[in-house]
Amino acid sequence: MRGLICGPKLAACGMVLSTWGVIMLAMLGIFFTTHSAVLIEDVPLTEEDIQQNNIQRIYDLYNKVGYNCFIAAAIYVLFGALSCCQMRLNKQKEYLVH
Repeated sequence: MRGLICGPKLAACGMVLSTWGVIMLAMLGIFFTTHSAVLIEDVPLTEEDIQQNNIQRIYDLYNKVGYNCFIAAAIYVLFGALSCCQMRLNKQKEYLVH
C-alpha cells in the first residue's frame, strides 16, 4: 500500500495525542496572550526586566510565548492530519484482497 507509514494502533495513538496537544497548547496560547499572572514563571524574564519594571517588555515576552504555543498547536494539527490519513489508509488496506 503506497504511503502507509504506521499501523492502525500507532495512528490512533497519534490522533489522541495530537488532539490533546492541540487543546492544551491552544489554551496555553490564549492564557499567555491574555497575560495571565499565574504563568509568570514560564515567561523568560531576566533580572533586568524585573528591576526596570518595564511592563511593555514583559507583555511582549508573554505574547512571544503565546505565539510559540499557537505554532506548536498548528504542528500538532499537522501530525493529527497525518495520523488521520494513516488511519484511513490502514482501513483501506483491510478491505484489499491479497
